[in-house]
Amino acid sequence: MRDDEAAADGPTDPRVSPERSPGFGDDGPADVEVSREDVAIGEASPRELAATDVTPIADDDARDHVERLECGDAVERQRAALALAEADPEPAVVEALAAAGLRDDDADVRQFAVEALAKVEGERAERAARAVADDRDPWVRAEAVVALDRLDREAHADRIEAALADDHHAVRRNALVSVFKRRGEDALGPLLDAVDDESERVREWAAHLLAGVDDDRARAALRAVAADESERRIVRETAARALDADPRRFRRQFTGAADGGDAAGARADRLNRRPDL
Repeated sequence: MRDDEAAADGPTDPRVSPERSPGFGDDGPADVEVSREDVAIGEASPRELAATDVTPIADDDARDHVERLECGDAVERQRAALALAEADPEPAVVEALAAAGLRDDDADVRQFAVEALAKVEGERAERAARAVADDRDPWVRAEAVVALDRLDREAHADRIEAALADDHHAVRRNALVSVFKRRGEDALGPLLDAVDDESERVREWAAHLLAGVDDDRARAALRAVAADESERRIVRETAARALDADPRRFRRQFTGAADGGDAAGARADRLNRRPDL
């Protein structure tokens, strides 16, 4: 293990299964890391742990959700933001989500609000998502990259590529996947750079995505990673599998159908689902 590994990566979110990781749909990255690394389960109440369950407010209308988002406690605001992801994109809904994403004092609320903005779409949603991409909380920034990718990865390519240099691994990883979605084999340069990232998670994803690049430089990098005894085993094994993959077939798996299901369910499904080569 590299000396900076633990500090760079942090613990996996205990609310999601580490056995599951991402796939990318046409309307946004499902290959994303948008969990929270600072959750203290021992200190959270059962109500707080159930904040992503929108069942208690499922039958309420958008006006009720907007009111909760503006006036409720943190758990109510989190649920309201998730519920509004499925609401009609009326101006009041979009404005409430934008305001929460930009100004709420709870990082989870901001994260869920920008996730919802990615689904309601529109110019106001895009402007808010770009602004949230500079949030002080890394997991909110990571979600903002997902939102920008979903909303229009071409239009926001500059902001997404800038996130490759973020100081947090989750943001860099999400940006890397979005860049691969947009550029395909032309993403070779950023992918090769990411092979040497300080974060094991980013290095693993760089190796995984290099499976989609039919280039001798990609194969040379993968062989080097696979043979590097100082590298983490999961990264070496990912590189070895990538060498055996068919690049064209691999790229096709990143152009699948849009995510389905409700906001909370889709979020849980996307978080840590590892794609197979």
